[in-house]
Amino acid sequence: TQVTLIAATENEILVNINKHYEYSRFIEDIVETQALSSLRKFYTDDAGFAIAKQVDTDLIQLGRTAGSGTAYSTAASTTNAFIGSNGSTVYNSTSSNAAALADAGVRRSIQRLDDADVPMTDRLLIVPPTTRNTLMGIDRFSSESFVGEQGSNNTIRNGQIGDLYGVKAYVTTNADSGAGNSGADRICLMAHKDAFCLAEQMGVRSQTQYKQEWLATLFTTDMLYGVAELRDSSAVALAVPA
Repeated sequence: TQVTLIAATENEILVNINKHYEYSRFIEDIVETQALSSLRKFYTDDAGFAIAKQVDTDLIQLGRTAGSGTAYSTAASTTNAFIGSNGSTVYNSTSSNAAALADAGVRRSIQRLDDADVPMTDRLLIVPPTTRNTLMGIDRFSSESFVGEQGSNNTIRNGQIGDLYGVKAYVTTNADSGAGNSGADRICLMAHKDAFCLAEQMGVRSQTQYKQEWLATLFTTDMLYGVAELRDSSAVALAVPA
């Protein structure tokens, strides 16, 4: 019997390469001569951090269009954010009903990904420092009696959150801001790594040029890239207080 062919249903997603950011510094001759030899390395490290934070910002803000809404809207038909305490109540971006992340919110978000057939591997949870503070105070996520870690390998001793039901937690001051409470609310984002796409047309590039008129060396680092959301149902936004 002839095999049954599956008709192609894939869609094309365009990723616009429209982000070009640079970091530039003047290193004057007198400074380079008198300072430590590690001065230029300091600027190189600082440039790497600045460019990486910009890319991180663009990727995290893709969460604004996750689900079926835009910019964490409150309309029932377009909502894409829920409150952190239970993961079920719709986030009100007007009056702000954001609530601290709780065990129920984490489990409900995991279920949303499960219901959407999102792979269980390579899931991640991005949280702001305030939520890390909250999670460290929840025994289920930090106490050795719950997490089963031995010796120094538990949250109380090393300060690391680790996995929440198999979802790796990452803490960043760069977590996105919600619309409520004058933009003071913060957004936790649970997603699969394939929910978003980063396309680099030109990776991080560093160049120097001597400027005689300034008696200094111009140091510039730049990057050309684009980001895009790939799968609406592979990310869940949770609003928490700042």
